[in-house]
Amino acid sequence: MGSFAVACSSPSSKDGDGDGGPKGEKSANNPFGAAANSTVEAAIFDGGYGTDYVDYTNQVLGSQVKGLKVKVNPVVDIAPQLQPRFVGGNPPDLIDNSGEDQIGFLGILDQLEELDDLFEANTYEGKKIADIVYPGVKTPGTFNDKFVALNYVMTVYGVWYSKSLFEANGWSPPRTWDEALDLGQEAKKKGKYLFVHGKEAATYYRTLLIDSAIKEGGDEVRLALENLEKGCWSHPAIQGVIKVMETMVKQKMFVPGGSGTQFQKAQAIWSNDQKALLYPSGGWIENEMKKATKADFQMTGFPSMTLTDKPQLPYESLRAAAGEPFIVPKQGKNPAGGKEVLRAMLSEKAAANFSRTKLAPTIVKGTVPADGYGSTALVSQTKMLEAAGTNIFNYMFVETYGMNTDQLVPWNSFLAGDLDAKGLTSAMQKISDKVREDDSVDKVKVS
Repeated sequence: MGSFAVACSSPSSKDGDGDGGPKGEKSANNPFGAAANSTVEAAIFDGGYGTDYVDYTNQVLGSQVKGLKVKVNPVVDIAPQLQPRFVGGNPPDLIDNSGEDQIGFLGILDQLEELDDLFEANTYEGKKIADIVYPGVKTPGTFNDKFVALNYVMTVYGVWYSKSLFEANGWSPPRTWDEALDLGQEAKKKGKYLFVHGKEAATYYRTLLIDSAIKEGGDEVRLALENLEKGCWSHPAIQGVIKVMETMVKQKMFVPGGSGTQFQKAQAIWSNDQKALLYPSGGWIENEMKKATKADFQMTGFPSMTLTDKPQLPYESLRAAAGEPFIVPKQGKNPAGGKEVLRAMLSEKAAANFSRTKLAPTIVKGTVPADGYGSTALVSQTKMLEAAGTNIFNYMFVETYGMNTDQLVPWNSFLAGDLDAKGLTSAMQKISDKVREDDSVDKVKVS
């Protein structure tokens, strides 16, 4: 969600009604009235996904709006570079508002085009956009009931393993935490560990904990955490998972020394050395570790384990969220063109190109082939999303309130065996309580 502290003062030169820029005649092929032979200025975050996938839309744009082109400007420091342009009333037509220095959405909310009409429009293949995207993708881009950010990339959270290693040993991915305990014992017989962690990514296990607890206890767990309720970390579902994790730590199922190991080096102990069997992460893990993964590893993901065999949400449910938010400023020179670029990005051709080149799914369903372009991890992400159906959830409180840095401390201590389940619970509750009781922090009520 980014920082709520970053705001842009409204420019005085224009009222930001979105009526500026070149005009074209609206039609089924041109639902926003983008002008033919016009150019869209796009400021795209130059991060892990690069910017070439937006350049790629030039291959499809002209098929519906003659001569329309997008000019991509790579940007790393979004807020420092683009805030002055909002203040000056001359922002780009399209912005990928991502990265550590993204602009706080609440500060520019009234200066952004609402994108509901994008979802009502048809794709380049003639299908209604709202019907071809995954459920819930509007949510992370909606602020104060205004849908202003199209999050393009679908991030799937799960537990990852080597399919080839498991098949060679006759192992199956655990569906419950009890099965995970049993697998940990099998790993010991082979001189291996169940899990590994790195110091900067110890909170990946917090994510695994929360995902499992939400599946076990349902929405009441998610809402209690999101709304920073008193005693939220003491919910029975959360406590049940923490206690199993504590047992695993005590039984030395974690590779020792993780709290002093850089996280990518720790991940390589799993992906390259295969000393650990499982690793919880988002779908970015394959691309991140592609230079440190054993040949024929066959990286594959599965949903987080459930605490019991009768959870509130089915085993197939998972945390998945749309990310990489694109916004269209009202005062850009070509806002209609900005929306048309987003429509082009949602075409089958552009979405498939992104998945093929970035090894990650977009919010567009059905664009990853059965072979996942040779990526077992991409195939498994697509299968997990399909199996989950509408049972997809997300939560934002850690990012909303910037809690991760504080939470890393107790999690590293817990996974190292220096803090017990009670101590971890207390530490996590104190972090939530501190934010809840700080009147200077704006709170987001989640329902």
